[in-house]
Amino acid sequence: MLKEGINGFCMALADSVPGVSGGTVAFIMGFYDRFIGAIHALVFSGWKEKKEAVRYLWKLGLGWIIGMGMAVLVLTSLFESHIYVVSSLFLGFVAGSIPLVIRDEKESFRQVGQGIFFGVLGMLLVVLISYLNGRTTGAAMDLGQFSMTLGIRLFLIGMVAISAMFLPGISGSTLLLIFGAYMPVMHAIRSLLSLQFSYLPAVMCFGLGIVCGAATVVKLIRYCLQHFRVFSVYAILGMMIGSFYAICMGPTTLSIPQLPLDLSHFHPVACVIGIALVLSLQLLKDRDEKKTERA
Repeated sequence: MLKEGINGFCMALADSVPGVSGGTVAFIMGFYDRFIGAIHALVFSGWKEKKEAVRYLWKLGLGWIIGMGMAVLVLTSLFESHIYVVSSLFLGFVAGSIPLVIRDEKESFRQVGQGIFFGVLGMLLVVLISYLNGRTTGAAMDLGQFSMTLGIRLFLIGMVAISAMFLPGISGSTLLLIFGAYMPVMHAIRSLLSLQFSYLPAVMCFGLGIVCGAATVVKLIRYCLQHFRVFSVYAILGMMIGSFYAICMGPTTLSIPQLPLDLSHFHPVACVIGIALVLSLQLLKDRDEKKTERA
């Protein structure tokens, strides 16, 4: 239970940060296939598989809820006040994870000729989404004033955002920023946690969109991983490489935009800490795998 809770907690922290994906964390920590498989089983499989999926997902979900609650209540202000430190930390996180992903999927990455096109495609996709985010402006939504039009919009935004959160390298938070919904949604969740129930209908519509998006995109991801794994892992690697650009552009997405992360704003100590965190997670993963083998 503790392991799954920590996994969910780490996913939530990543999901709350523009430029970082919870799917990236799941891939790095080695439970991406199980996570996608459990959601697929919950929606499409028989009763026995559904029960197993529920046992796994409620533990993961509990950690995710705690992590997202902390992000909403505490970390959003940290991102505003220390964005360059946070961005440097996540650069280290991604930089440390790429060699580990290549190691874990070394058989697939040996087939360079088949996969390199999809790697470039994945990288360009993330860069394009981040670029569009920097070009998009619009009036902020007031989720406390609910209407049917707003509910439908939030439902569709939730579907698209959760689809991105399942993909390593593509940040659902970045897509929320593109749609002008990141700060309104975070503010609505924070207000709801403070028992301001005028935000409940909007949050419910957004949540329903997340559920429907999860049910549809997971089947496609699982199919690709099973039948086109070489193409899929190259695309995932490309998306992770593209997330360097997304993270560097993260400061421009704040409510008061800052300059992109460059060498003058880079914090090497935070970057090293990010790399160390990834290596620590990998050591824990390797230790768990050895215990499982002995058993």
